[in-house]
Amino acid sequence: MDKKFDLEDRFVDFAAKIALFCKELPNDFTGQYYGNQLLRSGGSAALNFGEALGTNTNKDYVYKASLTLKELKESRINIKILNRIEYGSYEIKNSLLNELEQLIKIIATIIKNKIP
Repeated sequence: MDKKFDLEDRFVDFAAKIALFCKELPNDFTGQYYGNQLLRSGGSAALNFGEALGTNTNKDYVYKASLTLKELKESRINIKILNRIEYGSYEIKNSLLNELEQLIKIIATIIKNKIP
């Protein structure tokens, strides 16, 4: 299987897991605020990665991949905040953080290798 499609599937799975996680957060102001932020940044990372796959130049690819990286890092901080305030399933948050760390390393490496 082509690695790009494997990575695309990982981003799709990640965004779906984020959406399902956010659905289960408490329905108070804090849960809604951080849930909405996480839903946007996690989904945006996947969508920006999809856009990166459709670019025509290395410069465009690096730009879209950089946006992907930014959204992943935002998601990581958001989940750490949710951890600190003990919102959401501990096991799911740890699983999401693990996947985030791996995706961040992968995208950072791709960007580094694409920059001349």
